[in-house]
Amino acid sequence: MARLAQTAGLTDVQQEILSTVRNFVDKEIIPVATQLEHRDEYPTEIVEGLKELGLFGLMIPEEYGGLGESLLTYALCVEEIARGWMSVSGIINTHFIVAYMLKQHGTQEQKDTFLPRMALGEVRGAFSMSEPALGSDVSAISSKGVRDGEEYVLNGQKMWLTNGGTSTLVAVLCRSDEGHPEGTAPHKSMTTFLVEKEPGFGEVRPGLTIPGKIDKMGYKGVDTTELIMDGLRIPANRVLGGATGRGFYQMMDGVEVGRVNVAARGCGVAQRAFELGVSYAQQRHTFGKPIAQHQAIQFKLAEMATKVEAAHAMMVNAARKKDSGERNDLEAGMAKYLASEYCKEVVEDAFRIHGGYGFSKEYEIERLYREAPMLLIGEGTAEIQKMIIGRRLLEEYRFQG
Repeated sequence: MARLAQTAGLTDVQQEILSTVRNFVDKEIIPVATQLEHRDEYPTEIVEGLKELGLFGLMIPEEYGGLGESLLTYALCVEEIARGWMSVSGIINTHFIVAYMLKQHGTQEQKDTFLPRMALGEVRGAFSMSEPALGSDVSAISSKGVRDGEEYVLNGQKMWLTNGGTSTLVAVLCRSDEGHPEGTAPHKSMTTFLVEKEPGFGEVRPGLTIPGKIDKMGYKGVDTTELIMDGLRIPANRVLGGATGRGFYQMMDGVEVGRVNVAARGCGVAQRAFELGVSYAQQRHTFGKPIAQHQAIQFKLAEMATKVEAAHAMMVNAARKKDSGERNDLEAGMAKYLASEYCKEVVEDAFRIHGGYGFSKEYEIERLYREAPMLLIGEGTAEIQKMIIGRRLLEEYRFQG
């Protein structure tokens, strides 16, 4: 399957990293993914393997013990991991977003405290924006942080927290009206708090409860939870960047990285669906020949491969744009939108190629069919991506009449 989704201009180091990850996926993830997924079992051995490979420090600077690699390298690794099992890519995604936010916006003390341990995988990151009644309207956040001497007291309920149980550091977005007069725009009165906690479920520190896992249609194995704060006390030095009112911008910067990640996941799942479809089409015989020799199936394979290639190209472009230091919300939005939609379509076509067997849990495509829909929602729905894309296009193509 090496012909599709090739990336030009990679360094020898990048190619070596990707080759190592690809071999790990083929040997350690794909053979056990479906079994673990059906049991909704956290992939402990796989995660330990990723720690040994140094992937938890992939984008963390070398001065903090990481590999100091680019977003492009990270995205290509995510693509490979998602090809094996999308849930594993989710485990490292939230970790990377928090590490990126610390690297870009943290105080020196925060970087020195967390980044070296994050690079080793000893501290595992998660981030939390969404709330039960929030949806895509981030400005409607009601969770609140109130200053009390040298601490902040946090109250509120957060939702859809990936790695909620296994993480030990959560970046939580809350309202904080301190220093922001009444009438201040909502996005200017939000703050990111760095919340340290014990792994597990229940009350993981005084004032902080992580209920049990949310039961999901797909995206199993990884723990998705709520987060409930009731009088949670956080030291003032755990405000990301040391100042309130910057949380929205910090989170949006992290989400741009996350959208490239979701695009990469979509590319990886689509690649795997194509691999399964093209392989099965050459094994299954009807009317005296492999179904791959029927024109209808060849048309499907052609469309699937083209979508895999197009999504990969857009994902790579978005990652390289971010690496250049330029604004990439347009490119990230386009890549996330296209890759997630194409992933859904490629998976469905592979499912159709399998016929009745695609409905059987014995076949891997059944798992992919349940996983793909999550990508349509994660890091912003297709409708949100279209809004972002449309607004940015109007900025770029402003009418001069």
